[in-house]
Amino acid sequence: MNPSTHIKQQIDVCIGQSGTTVGSLTYVKQGQRENTAFVYDPSWLASPDSFKISPELELTADFQWRRAASALDSPFSYAVADTAPDAWGRRVIARDHAKRRKTAPTLAALTELDYLLAVDDSSRVGALRLRDRAKNYCRAAEQGQRSTPPLVELQHMYGASRAVESGTETAEDLKYLQGKGTSLGGMRPKCTVIDANGRLAIGKFPSIIDNRSVTRGEVLALRLARLAGIDAAPARVIDVDGVAMAIIERFDRTAVDARIPYLSAASMLQASRQDEHAYTEIADAIRANCAAPTADAQQLWRRMVFNLLITNVDDHLQNHGFLHVGCGQWRLAPAFDLNPFPDKERESKTWLSELDGPVTDVATLLARCGYFALTAAKALRVLSEVYAAVADWKKVALSEVVGLQPKDLDDFASAFEHEQMTAARHFLTTTPG
Repeated sequence: MNPSTHIKQQIDVCIGQSGTTVGSLTYVKQGQRENTAFVYDPSWLASPDSFKISPELELTADFQWRRAASALDSPFSYAVADTAPDAWGRRVIARDHAKRRKTAPTLAALTELDYLLAVDDSSRVGALRLRDRAKNYCRAAEQGQRSTPPLVELQHMYGASRAVESGTETAEDLKYLQGKGTSLGGMRPKCTVIDANGRLAIGKFPSIIDNRSVTRGEVLALRLARLAGIDAAPARVIDVDGVAMAIIERFDRTAVDARIPYLSAASMLQASRQDEHAYTEIADAIRANCAAPTADAQQLWRRMVFNLLITNVDDHLQNHGFLHVGCGQWRLAPAFDLNPFPDKERESKTWLSELDGPVTDVATLLARCGYFALTAAKALRVLSEVYAAVADWKKVALSEVVGLQPKDLDDFASAFEHEQMTAARHFLTTTPG
């Protein structure tokens, strides 16, 4: 085998602002094959505060190996993979690499480890941090500084992101965007920013392919979610030279900027991205791992109803998450990435159950409410609260905090006004309470 096709690299996995050592990760690439081995540090295993950082990583002194289950999956343990850049971040990294290879054709191809280490330490999702063997955090700013930009740089970030979308970016654009991506999202242009209150946030930009105000639509959905009794990430729209940008507060940091361990629902279920999964599986994981399983299961059902009524069909497992509350127990993370899709069929990506298939109607949700710790009467009360919030969508859309104009309402109407809203109203007016 050509030695140049063999790569072996070891990094430390740490946690929290203090950088407590959790273990070490060894990455091995042989040709096209990539695999990793993780081993806990003895000090972590001995600590009274230790917990499994990822569901599949047992608290043992043994090496634990992983290979990707499919081409769509990561070679890293689930919790570590959650901290990798999303599709937009990967796009920026790949474009920068391709541009540099034009002048340095011998530059090696990117590996999954390269993508993982390209995220800024200050903005990496959750509490896990990666450190090289020289004890330097990967992509960390100098002592006392942050590489995450403030809100005043949004126009610069938007311009650079738009250039990437249109294929006109410069090396300076790519250098500026490097590391500012996020793990919480998809292919849409976005970045991490420091909000006016000093908190870490995600800035989301319009895309060149948008035919409606998607950024205002996401803030509308998140505001409606909170009115519907859903624990959702705080969000608002800011106008930067006539461009509506969504600012969504990160929920994996405390008020004093401490880091909170995070797992996606995909990680909690140890799910391959090529397989179908169901909300009943998430409910099972809640019962097994959460500190308040009844409340979280009920909250999950409320979110299913809300997603159906606003036509949020991008509810895959990466768009649900959990936050660690201590002693190896978790809680359902605030809802995020909620978007009305007026041009899509009302069918969830995550199934209701293996028997039922995708979520498509209110009647089936009500029939399955017991699996989510709700009696029929309590489910109707939840449905009533969600219905009332969604029915008020125009008022919220036209509010100052969202900023849609009357002429924009038709762009979103079919996401909020449809037969399942009618069905919900029918259940609420005809079912004895």
